[in-house]
Amino acid sequence: MYFALLGAALLVGCLLAVQASANLQLTKAAGTPYGASALQLGLAAAVLAVLAVATGTIGAVALVPDVEPWHLLGGLASPLYITSGILLFPRLGALAAVGLFVTGQMFASVVLDLFGLLGLHQKPLSAGIVIGAVAVLAGITVITRPKTRHVGWTGLGVVAGAVLPVQGAINARLRADLHAPLAVALISFVVATLAIAVVLLFNRTPPPNLVPLKDMPWWGWLGGGCAAAYVTATFLLIPEIGAATTVVLTVTGQQLASALIDHRGLFRMPRRPFTPARVAGLSLLVAGSLLVQFGFDPPG
Repeated sequence: MYFALLGAALLVGCLLAVQASANLQLTKAAGTPYGASALQLGLAAAVLAVLAVATGTIGAVALVPDVEPWHLLGGLASPLYITSGILLFPRLGALAAVGLFVTGQMFASVVLDLFGLLGLHQKPLSAGIVIGAVAVLAGITVITRPKTRHVGWTGLGVVAGAVLPVQGAINARLRADLHAPLAVALISFVVATLAIAVVLLFNRTPPPNLVPLKDMPWWGWLGGGCAAAYVTATFLLIPEIGAATTVVLTVTGQQLASALIDHRGLFRMPRRPFTPARVAGLSLLVAGSLLVQFGFDPPG
């Protein structure tokens, strides 16, 4: 069972790279990144609502007034991450943008585990964690170095990545309150949709253009499903295998999938073939991820 959970974490990481690539097509059709984010988040919320009704867990939403208010804030991470992907992927490429997300995810998750924040079990620091984190950072630096001259975009990518493990930990607390994973995911996406709606309202951003959506490739709608799967999976996985283990596997999946997308030019992305530096960076990432995982959960 444990190894099945590890495989699930790797798979949902791959979905994040697919999500960001698909969202670019939605953005082109909608004409605005914020509008595309609103469409994707609203669609994900609608799908989760249908699933919650179908499985008979929608009633758990009635318990929301009884939970701690901060347990409802996990959804705020989704619009930041989704919009950052839309902005960074065409500027930096899939692999470099995901590298920045990974940096934020990795170090935020290690801090959560080491200090036992947001209700997680505190775990001790080990040499494996330190060496693994350094290896991951070195791998990401090799991959992203030619692309990160702009401090603003670099900072955005790191912050957008850092909020994801925080989101997972907060949603795990909400799951403990409601005991209904689909209801938790639904609440998370409702909060996210409301947050991006406020941005659209007060930032004087033009609303999305709905007419061109009929000409968008079908896979442009995959972003909402990928986002819903990732959010639901992470808050289920974090209490079971730990924040750092969940994140190192999801970021490995992100990097491998984004490298394939760049190399093959999938989802209409510009082709950026493998180079020795990219291969070396990916190798460091995978090795570092394993070291961090075994640092927190020694084999045997």
